[in-house]
Amino acid sequence: MPGRTRLKICCIKSVAEAHLAASAGADILGLVGPMPSGPGTITYAQARVIASDLPDAVEPWLLTSETTARALEAAAEETGVKQLQIVRHVDPAQLQTLRAKRPDLKLIQVIHVEGKGALEKIKAYEPHVDAFLLDSGKPGGAVETLGGTGDVHDWSISARFVAATDRPVMLAGGLNAANVQDAVSRVQPHGVDLCSSLRQEDALDPKLLQDFVQALRLADQERI
Repeated sequence: MPGRTRLKICCIKSVAEAHLAASAGADILGLVGPMPSGPGTITYAQARVIASDLPDAVEPWLLTSETTARALEAAAEETGVKQLQIVRHVDPAQLQTLRAKRPDLKLIQVIHVEGKGALEKIKAYEPHVDAFLLDSGKPGGAVETLGGTGDVHDWSISARFVAATDRPVMLAGGLNAANVQDAVSRVQPHGVDLCSSLRQEDALDPKLLQDFVQALRLADQERI
C-alpha cells in the first residue's frame, strides 16, 4: 500500500520517552506489560500513567502475554488501554470470546515468523483481529522469546503475509535506520515497529530516533 508508513515505537518506559517519541512523529507507542521475556517491561500502573498523558493522535498499544479472554480483558481494564498487542500465538477462540464481549477493544495479533508456517495462521486469526504484527520471537522454543530480539526474520515470508491478508500488518524485528528502506520496499507493511535499535543505556535516544524517522520517510517517498 503506497503512502505514509505508520511508525510504532515500542518499549516506552516513561512519560518523557512517550513525549519524545510522539514529537518525532510516532503514531503508536508500545507499552510492554509484565511478561516472561523481552526488554522494556513496565507495570500496568505505569502503563496507565503513560497512556493517559498522550496526544489524541498517538495510540498506546499494550503488549501482553496473556492468553485468555478474561485475562486480556483484565489487562485492558487495569491499564485503560484499548489496543492490545497479543504477543503469544493464542487460541483464536479466546479472541472470538473477547471480541464478542468487548467489541470496543482493538486486537493486534503478533505472528512470530519462524518459517512459512506463519502464513497458515492468517485464516485462523483474521476474523478476530484488527491487525497483525510480524516479529522475530520464538514462542515455542526451549528459551521462549516473545519480542525485542533485535533479529531480522525472513522478509520474503513477511511480504507474502502482507499480500495474503486484508488486515493492516506491522513489521518488527531488527529494524534500524540502515535497513528500513529495504524492509519497506520489500514487505510493503502498513507500519514498522522497533525498540532496541533506538535505545542507548536503556533509554530512548533522540539521535537514533531522528535518524530512523528520516530513513523511514525517505522510504515513503520511494513508495509514492
